[in-house]
Amino acid sequence: MSRPPQSINNVQSNTKSNFYLTKPTASLPDIFLTAISLFFLFASPKPNHTLLSMFLPFPPNPRRFLKIPTMSHSMTPFATPQALSDWLKPRLPSESLASWGVKPGTKNVHNLWLELSEGETSLVDSSPPLRTVNVVTVRILGKDNLILVESRQELSDGSVRDRFRPLSEKMKPHETPGEAVARAVKEELGSIIDSGVVRIVPGSYQKKPEERNSVSYPGLPARYVLHSVDAWVEGLPEEDFCTEEKEEYEHFDGNMGLEKPVSVSKHYWEWVSSDSVCS
Repeated sequence: MSRPPQSINNVQSNTKSNFYLTKPTASLPDIFLTAISLFFLFASPKPNHTLLSMFLPFPPNPRRFLKIPTMSHSMTPFATPQALSDWLKPRLPSESLASWGVKPGTKNVHNLWLELSEGETSLVDSSPPLRTVNVVTVRILGKDNLILVESRQELSDGSVRDRFRPLSEKMKPHETPGEAVARAVKEELGSIIDSGVVRIVPGSYQKKPEERNSVSYPGLPARYVLHSVDAWVEGLPEEDFCTEEKEEYEHFDGNMGLEKPVSVSKHYWEWVSSDSVCS
């Protein structure tokens, strides 16, 4: 049962009276419990962060973070891909926007809308807008000073685009580089390897920005924040090989006003000299 409220004066008066009448003393059980708590507090082992950063097993399931797209200059979030398309039209050359999803190797407006919705991409309101993406790049090391590169990709629409770069993947919101590395290896190489052990080379992490025109979205300049590491991955073939990736957008039927988003269906990999790969 709740007690009736007391006035501030009554509370202060009672507190003052109790202070002078009694002096609180700690009982023996209280002292014993306090001692036990302090013992467990200082005796508990500390986590080994170095070990966790070097050995990365596959995550059980890739995490997908859905969030409302955030825009600079207090832009209104895009409710649909069509709303994004309408926003882009006055800000991009018409021939550039018309080539999205049509020119071989490009993606469409639906892809960009999904990137914004999942927090993988942000846009600056300018003409043209600037797309910013955090990307993890994994330089997988092989025998005889070789590096694994993705030579080309086959997209879900049947087109092929050249790559010749180490394994790369857009990072999810709040994802650490180590978590992104494990997820990227599982998604792009998981169809050919059984074990999921990834060992990151200590001290290999580097971060640098890079600005260039987007291949996926012609006419839309991009700023990539690259998080790169060197790593060993167990179970990879020593010869060139191909991996398949599960259909990422199979549940989209194109009923949201625009065509179905494009995804990567196959990755083609080659072992090349480390000297031929840009760091």
